Amino acid sequence: MSTNETYYIPPKATWPIIGTGGLVILLAGFANYLNGSSAGTTMMITGLIIFVIMLAGWFSLQSTESESGMYNAQVGVSYRMGMLWFIFSEIMFFGIFFGTLWYTRTYSVPWLGGGATKELLWPAFDATWPTNGPGKVGGDFEPMGAWGIPFLNTLILLSSGVTVTWAHHGLLANKRDQLIKGLIATVILGFLFVSFQAYEYHEAYTEMGLTLGSGIYGSTFFMLTGFHGFHVCVGAIILSVILFRSWKGHFKPENHFAFEAATWYWHFVDVVWLGLFIFVYIM
Repeated sequence: MSTNETYYIPPKATWPIIGTGGLVILLAGFANYLNGSSAGTTMMITGLIIFVIMLAGWFSLQSTESESGMYNAQVGVSYRMGMLWFIFSEIMFFGIFFGTLWYTRTYSVPWLGGGATKELLWPAFDATWPTNGPGKVGGDFEPMGAWGIPFLNTLILLSSGVTVTWAHHGLLANKRDQLIKGLIATVILGFLFVSFQAYEYHEAYTEMGLTLGSGIYGSTFFMLTGFHGFHVCVGAIILSVILFRSWKGHFKPENHFAFEAATWYWHFVDVVWLGLFIFVYIM
């Protein structure tokens, strides 16, 4: 960290605006896709590309400022506070979806399948989980099992947590070779996770009849696992940037917050997946 006592104030930034625009296009495309619009897929891809460009551009600017000694210790504290609040907001984000799943299982399904409610609303409704709703919305489907690809992905993501920690220890010990090897392994494992999840989705749609339209089970399953998969993609991209910077000789044992922030995010992704694996796939 720089010994400069002046608190660095960045100039007006355009990358946050560009990133916001990319996310808006991505989410708008997803909404159009859900409603059967042919433009939905194109919009999602466009929004994702804009978002990735924003990440690369913003990280490049930040690394230039950091390596040039523009930040002091107080800036480092600001960065850490910002990252902690960001991760907290992500925890609340996933908490909403976990809460939805819990409320559906614990209250909604039993309520719809019991007593006068069932007789008045849907006499044929079967109050069991997983359910695709009264009238079997979206047709019959096969629930996703836990001990195939999901279990393999759990092992992959847990292994990536070990490799990124190994890389961190290499950085602290000033072992550049260990740092780079650990990051390479982590990035490969991250993208391998996403590849297996894409295959799982393909099997769900083509072989199991499980889609976003398969009632409440299908919608909660794909919303939870899909958003987590998106976070894994973002985390792998972040770590790829960190790997590139490490190749260039960036980061020192006493000054490497960008690396720390990436590892915090990655461990957060690991913990969320463990919750998903237990509450979505097993229970």
